[in-house]
Amino acid sequence: MQFTKMHGLENDYIYIDTFQEQVANPAALARVVSDRHAGIGSDGLILIGPADAHANADVRMRIFNADGGEAQMCGNGIRCVAKFVVERKLTTRNPVRVQTGRGTLAVSWRADAQARVHEVSVDMGLPIVEIQHIPASIEGFSARDHIVGVALPVSWWDARIDSQWKQACGYDGKLSLVSMGNPHAILWCDDISKVPLEIVGPWLERHRAFPERMNIHFAQRDGAERVQVRTWERGSGMTRACGTGACAVVVAGVLGNKLSCECQVVLPGGALHVRWSGLDQPVIMTGPAVEVCRGELSNELLQKAI
Repeated sequence: MQFTKMHGLENDYIYIDTFQEQVANPAALARVVSDRHAGIGSDGLILIGPADAHANADVRMRIFNADGGEAQMCGNGIRCVAKFVVERKLTTRNPVRVQTGRGTLAVSWRADAQARVHEVSVDMGLPIVEIQHIPASIEGFSARDHIVGVALPVSWWDARIDSQWKQACGYDGKLSLVSMGNPHAILWCDDISKVPLEIVGPWLERHRAFPERMNIHFAQRDGAERVQVRTWERGSGMTRACGTGACAVVVAGVLGNKLSCECQVVLPGGALHVRWSGLDQPVIMTGPAVEVCRGELSNELLQKAI
């Protein structure tokens, strides 16, 4: 089975072309190939294949996190999908229309003189802010409420999680929730480098308030047009970047009067440009897409994914 490894801001995935290959158990294959010691190493698996007839799309992408769980959307991954299908001449359209778990999205691309796609912009669609559609359940809030800068009571936290980190990083004690087709929680801090993400991230991911688990983002405002973010991704753990998360942070920042409608979002793997003009407007995300290598999965590895 042929594969390609690609990344967007070091958020890396293994890509399989299901126009050519058959994947019987993508959840198991995701776990096997994502292993950074006994596999190839990645944040998950993305399948690129034919779109459903009703989708009005050129291709379909399916995303499986490193733990095998299927996600609705991946902002860094969809940029790489556009690069993959354009450079392999699966389509010449610009924008490419990609069917995802949150609907069909338009993905515009720019190529260099050698016809290599190097920058991609994605119309990420409208953000989802009603608590029932995140989904989340927080005491004192109705299904249609927006959770933007909501102060959390002490009882919301698990006493087993050391609270000293909050003071160390300047966490303001508030929470914002945004879905970009997948759920995101944003917590604002003065210094995100001091957040013990490997401890707080997995606990928040599985908090009782989040029935489908949660992507967790700690954000540090560096001005109205620049924000730094560290991420714990649902099903993948600490990652170098999260495209949908970057969009969610900007939405939360604009609604909370922390950020302007155009921002540079700086992640450990690099920077994205995100633009959002209000609740009736889509979020536009722009960033790079990089191919790392191509290869063939061994029969021994494929046997592990049966």
